[in-house]
Amino acid sequence: MDKLTLRWTLTALTQRNHIFKYWNKRNKSTEYSKRLLKVINERTKLILSFSEMGRISEYGNHRVVLLEHYSIFYRIVDDKIVITAFWDNNQSIKKLIKVLKK
Repeated sequence: MDKLTLRWTLTALTQRNHIFKYWNKRNKSTEYSKRLLKVINERTKLILSFSEMGRISEYGNHRVVLLEHYSIFYRIVDDKIVITAFWDNNQSIKKLIKVLKK
């Protein structure tokens, strides 16, 4: 397989950015968000190198990798890793299922 590329869906980016905004406001600082972004980038690089590292999710043809209190849902589509959701694991499962069905 050729080298994979990474793509975030608008939904996943919006979710991630919402989480950053929440922590920035709560902590009155961007330090946690910066650290979380660094960890996200490290984990997505691993996913690019080991595309099947995530366990197969029970929600369609998605794979999932845990990251602290969050989950990164992704699909392998042709030569791309598509991040479909960046999920706060404290949120409702019903809401997650709606997101992943899109």
